[in-house]
Amino acid sequence: MAESLNGWNKIHQDVLQERIVPIRTIEESETESYEIVKDKETGEHYLRYYYMHLNIADGSREHYNQLLPLDSDDVIGIMFGEQPYRYPEHWRKKFLRNGPEGYYVWFDPGEDPDRTEDEAYGRWLAERLSSFKRDGRFDPESVQKLLDEIERRGRQD
Repeated sequence: MAESLNGWNKIHQDVLQERIVPIRTIEESETESYEIVKDKETGEHYLRYYYMHLNIADGSREHYNQLLPLDSDDVIGIMFGEQPYRYPEHWRKKFLRNGPEGYYVWFDPGEDPDRTEDEAYGRWLAERLSSFKRDGRFDPESVQKLLDEIERRGRQD
């Protein structure tokens, strides 16, 4: 039997690509998705969270993948909509996230409320910028209105 990924310190993305197979998509949008995946060598399940971050300064896109280990009850609960799963509020135990140079590393979220608030603000900002882009109004007045809204939200947090 193959070794569980839980025992590895870092895992190359090629290893995950070879071992992880999709089971069921739970939620999907233009910028993020959740799906239950399975390690075909060990039978272990994970919740895969993917999101795309658009860097407004240069228009580049960054892609992030995270894998939260699930037990059998978690899999069933999420598949039938009875268990919450959204990142970051329900990701309280150690999970894999992609890092530099094509490796995934284990991350323990612990209890850091500042990080959670920062990530929520980042998601709000990404959604607001995506909406702005879809609206297609880039005149100086519209841009100023967006910047004012961002500044107001930033002062609230």
